[in-house]
Amino acid sequence: MTKAPALFVSLARSTAFAAALCLGGTALAQADGDSMSAAPTHGEFGDSCAMGLASGQSVSTDCSLNWTDEDGKIYCFSSENSKATFLKDPAGNLARARKFLEDKKVAVAAGAKDFGEEDVNARVAEVLAGRTKDGVFVFHDPKLGSDLNLVYEKIKIVRGMEGYGWFANVIFHDKNEPKKQYALDFWFNPEGQDLTLMDIRVQKGLKRDGDGYYMITRLPVAWWWLPVSEHPGTTEDTRAWHVQSAIHNYIVNNKDEDGNITVKDDKTGENLKLQFVEMHQPIRRMKGDGQFFACTDFRKPGSKDEYYDLDFWLDEKTGELKVNNIKVHKVPVLEDGIWTQVDRYTFEGMDFEKTL
Repeated sequence: MTKAPALFVSLARSTAFAAALCLGGTALAQADGDSMSAAPTHGEFGDSCAMGLASGQSVSTDCSLNWTDEDGKIYCFSSENSKATFLKDPAGNLARARKFLEDKKVAVAAGAKDFGEEDVNARVAEVLAGRTKDGVFVFHDPKLGSDLNLVYEKIKIVRGMEGYGWFANVIFHDKNEPKKQYALDFWFNPEGQDLTLMDIRVQKGLKRDGDGYYMITRLPVAWWWLPVSEHPGTTEDTRAWHVQSAIHNYIVNNKDEDGNITVKDDKTGENLKLQFVEMHQPIRRMKGDGQFFACTDFRKPGSKDEYYDLDFWLDEKTGELKVNNIKVHKVPVLEDGIWTQVDRYTFEGMDFEKTL
């Protein structure tokens, strides 16, 4: 039987500490090189990351990283990078942050539920309670092609992105070896008065270091952390994370009960049933017609080595960023007993730019 009470006690404790965690895991900020500065008792926006709000996100902080405006108001940040980005255009970013909060108030007044970090923590608790047996949460890692038997530790950080949902970064360890830690992203989408679980992804996996292990990010930057690492700009501009989110939404909404999507091979006419592994960076945009595209890795179900590289193409012709085509870029070919990827086409001669 699942030990739900103990799980909820553990999650309640993690919730109490969640506000003290910031994006980089920093608890206190260094001041004057060696001394430590105490966090202020209060910052603007309820201690939420000001740059996060300017980017359409809700991220709680302990306000140990902060900046004081000339009017004496204190603004908080979830990382040094978000603070530096904010300070490139403080007036513009403050205006965007205030507009984001004002839009939320209007939506709530119209009947939308104002979800917050506590709601997300509670949903994580429900998911874990429902899927944990004898203290073990079993998760299938598509990249490794195997099941991970995990024990819950804590919720590290919760982030909300307007229009894209809520993301809880949750720390686990291997049931047989506590040194083996994993960070999993739980993705929830607001639907009416509820938070619907869309997907769970490995954000950080294992890497051995001598006799120990440490966690390493699967991608250079998690796709839902990208906005605070980019240059300031209006949230109306199409950004890399918008493209990535649209692709992730397409995959989630088109996968079958086994987690696979079906893609038609435009060369052979075959319907390929494939399992999503990861998305590549950077995201690119064609200079001519304005289409965006991103390369992704998919694996043939049941195989550890047969990988397909699929290119997702998107446009905004309908007023919304949507996937309009999926092309098979590379296919697995068995050569001398080893599976390798062979190009169907290349990007030579294509005029495109990277999307930040």
